[in-house]
Amino acid sequence: MTGGVVRGSVALVGAGPGDPRLLTVRAVELLREADVVAYDELVSPEILSLAPKGAELLNVGRRHGSGKTTYRLHPSVLERARGGKRVVRLKAGDPLIFGRGGEEAEELTEAGIAFEIVPGVSAALGAAAYAGIPLTHRDCASRVTFATGHDVDGSHCGRGGTPCPPGGTLVLYMAGRKLAANLEALVASGWDEATPAAYVMSATTPSQRVITATVGDLATKTEGLPADVPALVIVGDVVRVRERLNPKGAQ
Repeated sequence: MTGGVVRGSVALVGAGPGDPRLLTVRAVELLREADVVAYDELVSPEILSLAPKGAELLNVGRRHGSGKTTYRLHPSVLERARGGKRVVRLKAGDPLIFGRGGEEAEELTEAGIAFEIVPGVSAALGAAAYAGIPLTHRDCASRVTFATGHDVDGSHCGRGGTPCPPGGTLVLYMAGRKLAANLEALVASGWDEATPAAYVMSATTPSQRVITATVGDLATKTEGLPADVPALVIVGDVVRVRERLNPKGAQ
């Protein structure tokens, strides 16, 4: 996939939303062959245990976008690959959905390092399935929008960004810390306060918790929940379908 001199290699691998059983076969293959596993903080010990004995484990993840960086690909990953190592850059969810995988692939291309991108079950797909919420439904949702709620003042669905138009299904990543502000921004963009909404914490794990409400009262119903637990918000009429389903894994 790259030109120039190939030294080591880097695999940008999706670790999925949390449940180790959702790893792809290719992800497991690469983990078992890795010299170095550079992982996000949200990757579970069960997944990391698939790496060979003696493989170097590097915690290179960042939470909540904390701290500014001057790099696209973590310098330690680049250093190991240039040293001839087979590096797995293990990313929560999918590398190309709010995972900066595209930026990292660009840097690998420029450095002349061979790379592979392995998709993973995204947080949105995992959370929706385990919560029993179909993201699309013939009766009420033919469109799905993924957006980040991390920075409500500059997000794609917040003030100062491009509004998310009402209708279909909206999935807000990283919305928990500024949930009230994100929901207010949706109302300002035209969403009805009575629109069903769900808050999914620790998706696909034994600690998963789902709180259903509306755009107007979800923030109130989730008051007091720990802000450091990963969560996303699903907005739209599809949330009502959960009441009719009882899928394996739904909490």
